[in-house]
Amino acid sequence: MSIFALSIVFFILTLLFTGYMRHYALKKNIIDNPNERSSHSVPTPRGGGVAVVCSYLLALAVLIYSQQLTLHIGLTLMAAGFVIALLGFLDDHGHINSMLRLAVHFLVAIGVVISLGGFSEVTAFNSLQLGFIANIIAVLFLVWLLNLYNFMDGINGIASVEAITTVVSMAILYYVLNTTLNSDILWLLAACVFGFLLWNFPKAKIFMGDACSGFLGLTLGILALIALKENLVLFCAWIICLGVFVVDATYTLIKRVLSGYKMYDAHRSHSYQILSRKCGSHIPVTLAVAAINLLWLFPIAYMTVTQAWAYPELAVLIAYIPLLIVAIKFKAGHPDA
Repeated sequence: MSIFALSIVFFILTLLFTGYMRHYALKKNIIDNPNERSSHSVPTPRGGGVAVVCSYLLALAVLIYSQQLTLHIGLTLMAAGFVIALLGFLDDHGHINSMLRLAVHFLVAIGVVISLGGFSEVTAFNSLQLGFIANIIAVLFLVWLLNLYNFMDGINGIASVEAITTVVSMAILYYVLNTTLNSDILWLLAACVFGFLLWNFPKAKIFMGDACSGFLGLTLGILALIALKENLVLFCAWIICLGVFVVDATYTLIKRVLSGYKMYDAHRSHSYQILSRKCGSHIPVTLAVAAINLLWLFPIAYMTVTQAWAYPELAVLIAYIPLLIVAIKFKAGHPDA
């Protein structure tokens, strides 16, 4: 079966499964009730992202069975993703201690880095041999990405739009470069997330939940690290395409920690949350994220991989500067913003 046909199948499967998860959440009273730190005003069922997780894990199994994906990469994605999704699912049903949650995140990230063979051979800025430090950076990268995805899943459609535009952008770059990297796993992830998005945007009938937000963050991180095994330029392209989430979450966290707040304290002072309040709607902010990804970040990523820049790391800096200016302008991380 062609990847296009498979994508249609898994889009429909996720669409239907999300409807079932909404029924399940309502029946079990798994509801997000609005509070002073949330960005929604109507009680809404959560946990719909379980449909994305289950559909994508099945999609990976199909690719492995049809020999369109290596067993090694497939099992790495499936095993790590399943553990993080299960942890998030349990947290959606009852609070899990934040330190225990973080410990599991680190164990999974370490397991992924070991499974991928480590990154001691990575060289930055053409000549800087990172050695074992690269493995530490890779672990921290995975842990931060899966957590920031949870932080950034706060308004209708934003986490889904970020995932879809990122993986579609990278799938196009893989095609342009004719790389040996597998783009099928990207198209299928986009299809699964799109099936959920129709339930979550423009009006949220169900929220994604921690099971899926962490799963998506980890999965995108693993895909980026797989690209790093190919070359640093492709990894930089991934980092560029993820720029909206990386810059907003990182700047906001640093600002809050420096202001004396705890890292895991709930808040609504990310740039996207501030903008949604100023706009009086989630829709323009989510659409703006899509526009930034497709009209600013993707072109820079495209030039980075096609123009053979001597220092692709500088392209990341160029891509991020306007995003950082936005975060500063709207006082991200400030409690009164």
